[in-house]
Amino acid sequence: MKKILLACLIAGTAQAAEIPIEGTVQSRCLINTDVAGVYGNPNAYTLTTTPADGGVLPVVRYDVSLADAYKARITYPTEFSTSPSLSDMVTWTGSVSVLEVSDVAMADYDTDAVEYDQTKEYDLTATGTTWFKVASTATYGGGGNKAFPGGTYRSVVVAECIAQ
Repeated sequence: MKKILLACLIAGTAQAAEIPIEGTVQSRCLINTDVAGVYGNPNAYTLTTTPADGGVLPVVRYDVSLADAYKARITYPTEFSTSPSLSDMVTWTGSVSVLEVSDVAMADYDTDAVEYDQTKEYDLTATGTTWFKVASTATYGGGGNKAFPGGTYRSVVVAECIAQ
């Protein structure tokens, strides 16, 4: 047996194989749109999701089944994804905040959030569901002195679930 093995190695007939290992990871953080936002137009130069001004706040829902494993990152809009041609500057403001939680352990999410630019990040430290509301306001003409042209305006809230 040793002579055959040695003869095979000397003859260059030794073989090797790469054997793949594969797996699929199912995220334990799901993002859903509970309410699509709508811009109200309370005056000629403002589009806003504020309900008092005819808008509807978008609501995003995070369902988490593994605590301390994910971070929610939500960014309010800073541009239109669709709009008529605009010849002047649009000024954007907005906010992100917790609307509702399914567990009292999530009560400090807003307090503990990190905010920068147009983004708010939340450490999802508990299992369960958290609803976030997003406010967005667009003002046309720099200081709000120009009417938006008629047409359809759309923008996008970016909601991400980041594995930690």
